[in-house]
Amino acid sequence: MRLPDGRPDHIEDYLITVRIGQWFGWSDSKNKIYANLIVHDGGSKPSEADCTNGLKTLQDSWDLENDSYKSKRRAEYKNIAEQLDQLYHDMTAGKLDATGEWHKAIKAVKDKYTK
Repeated sequence: MRLPDGRPDHIEDYLITVRIGQWFGWSDSKNKIYANLIVHDGGSKPSEADCTNGLKTLQDSWDLENDSYKSKRRAEYKNIAEQLDQLYHDMTAGKLDATGEWHKAIKAVKDKYTK
């Protein structure tokens, strides 16, 4: 995984999701490429396409969770307790519509990070 953010960046990140335990290794630990992949547990070796496609799937999933409008919105929204407090004050002020503070805060984030 890439440091410091943890984004998958090597087929090894995919391989650890295939089976449990120390089932694979490398014939050259300083050159971790598919050609140097060895299987220790007697199981079958995944194809190179399986490895690259699996890594791509992990990266796409990571990107969706960590580098998308969703993650940017999530990081900017106030915590739930603060949002509930805003809603309470909007309710007591009779502003459970687009004029309420909660709605305006949520809308500002959604407008900043559009789909």
